[in-house]
Order: sequence, then C-alpha cells, then structure tokens
Amino acid sequence: MIKNKRTGILLLAGVFTALLIPGCKSSNAEEEKNAEKPAVTTVPAFLLSEGSLSDTLSLPGELVAFQNVDLFAKVSSFVKKLYVDVGSEVRQGQLLAVMEAPEMNAQHDGAQSKVKSQEAIYLASKATYDRLFETSKTPGTVSQNDLDMANARQKSDYAQYMAAKSAVKEITDTRNYLEIRAPFSGVITARNVSAGAYVGPGAGAVPMFTLQEQKKLRLVVNLPESNAGVLNQNGSVKFAVKSLPGRYFEARTSRVSGALDNRLRAQRVEMDVHNDNKVLLPGMIPEVKIPLHSGNTQVFVIPNSALLNSSMGVFVIKVINGKTVWVPVSTGVKTDDKISVYGNLSKNDTLITAVTEEVRNGAVVDGKIALQKD
Repeated sequence: MIKNKRTGILLLAGVFTALLIPGCKSSNAEEEKNAEKPAVTTVPAFLLSEGSLSDTLSLPGELVAFQNVDLFAKVSSFVKKLYVDVGSEVRQGQLLAVMEAPEMNAQHDGAQSKVKSQEAIYLASKATYDRLFETSKTPGTVSQNDLDMANARQKSDYAQYMAAKSAVKEITDTRNYLEIRAPFSGVITARNVSAGAYVGPGAGAVPMFTLQEQKKLRLVVNLPESNAGVLNQNGSVKFAVKSLPGRYFEARTSRVSGALDNRLRAQRVEMDVHNDNKVLLPGMIPEVKIPLHSGNTQVFVIPNSALLNSSMGVFVIKVINGKTVWVPVSTGVKTDDKISVYGNLSKNDTLITAVTEEVRNGAVVDGKIALQKD
C-alpha cells in the first residue's frame, strides 16, 4: 500500500515538471527575441531656414562733458581776485580771476626804456647815413667804404630797436596771462585756489578751475567685438539714468573709433546729447539700449542649442546620408533663444537641435531623425 502511494506521488511530480519545463523554455525564447530587437532612439533635428533677427542690446555707457578743461596759471604770481566760484555759469572770454606779479611791472618799464634808447641810437645812425649818402652824390667827397659802413650800422641799430620792441611785446603778452578767462561757455565745476594764494606753472601745479561744457554732452559706449559693427554713423539709441526713472533720452551716433581697444577689445562710440535744461550731468552711468539687426540680407537663424562652441571653433552639426558633419560658422545677432549664423550652409539642411562635443564629426546616426518645427 505504501509502495503504491509513493509510486503515485512520483508520477504526479513528473507530470508537473514536464508541464513547467516547456513554459520556462517559452519565456526564455521571448526574452532572447526581444533582446535581438534593437531599441529605436530619436535624434531631434530641424530643417535650416532663412530669416531675420533683431534684438536690443543693453550696455552701460558714460556721460561726459562735451568739453572739459583744467585752467592753470601761466606765470608765477599771487591770486589777486576771483570772480567765479563752483557752479558759476560763464561765457566764452569772461574774466574768471586776476593775478598780480609786481616784478613784471618793473620788467615792463625796463623794456620800455630800452626801446627808447635803441630808437635814439637808430635815428642817429640813420641820420648819419642819410648825410653821407647826400654828400656822396658829389664825386670824390665820400668813399664807398665809409658809405657802406654807415649803412650797415644803420641796419644793425634798426635790428636792435626792433628786438627791444619785441621784448616789450613779450612782457605785455605775459602780463595778459595774469588774467584767467574762459576758453568756452560752460560751468565752473571746481575751484582750487583762494585770493592771496601763490600759483604758477610746473609739473606739480594744481589747476585753479575746472570748466565743463554741460549744455552738450558726450554719451560714450564701448561696443564689444561681437557687436562692433551694429552702430553706423547717424544711428540712434535710447538711454535712461537711475536718477530719472521712467524717462528715456535719445542720442545719435556722432563719432566711431573704427578700431578695437587693445585692453577692452571693444570699439569706442560717441554720441552727442543735447542738454539745454541740464537735467543730465557729466559722470552719470546710463543704461543704453542699442537696436541689433542682422541687416537687409537674409541669414540663417538657428536655436542657441544647435550651436557648438568648442576649443577648435564654432560649429553646427549637419546630418548628411546618416552621418554627422561639423560645419564651421560665424555668428551674428544673438537673442535669448536664437542666433544668426553664416557659413557653408544651404536652405533645408538637416541640423541637430541639441549638440555636444560627444557627437563626433563623421559619426553614424543610427537613430530616428525627428524633425521639429522651428
């Protein structure tokens, strides 16, 4: 009885095992079949198209006086009287200060005396020559040598007389430097001396006044190399200053340096700003809005993610016959999400949307190209 039970159990176990084995084989076969089937990857790409791109570039600028000059004393002297102070508006030629130098008066008087002395000597030698010349008209009365010597003395004395007059003029011109006058109309922005102060020329001299023309200002902007050509002569920009929120001012390009600064690698651009009401002040740092555009010609516009900046240069990655090709390009106007490019490109070229250096040049694209709408 026991033997028959054991035999029955063994038969049931065998049947169950036989049923399980085919099921296991069928599961393994499906897994192997799925493993042999490659996964399909998707490569985002787009068709290149022409377009135009415009944006506004915000750059800090600087407002400076159209004319700015430090006024120094030309001669060593003492300040006698000041006629202006800080904030004074002056006209061209207006008297600003008067100095005094007593020794110059003595020099002027001495030079005047020398002029009179030389004049008397010249007149005497001229009279002598005139008499000899009239006498020489009678043959044999005056030798030619005596006449020539008298003429030479007359010319020498005349030259001494003119030199004395020039010395007087020099001292007179120097005395004029004792008056400081405004070279142009503007505002006195600094006064560094008081009445009685000793002033004079020299390397360590301090300017007496600083004069600025403020009714017309210069807006100076340093354009970076990438945008050096966006502003042409007579181009207009708008700018704002922090002290006047909500107000915008306009300026026109007046002077373009035409070269990049060696230190900043930027081009200096100056714009004239009319400031008759003197709302704007020299030294302000405005925010300048410069319009950017890609010009009248059509260019290729791509997403920023499609541009590859590598150590070898700037590229886009084109897909040709299932392979990647790195195409060197030059860039133009750039916005937050797009950029204009120039290079060996054609309309409807297939470009990869998101590029990295891991996508090597000449690599096989074994995935599915998914064209995206721009």
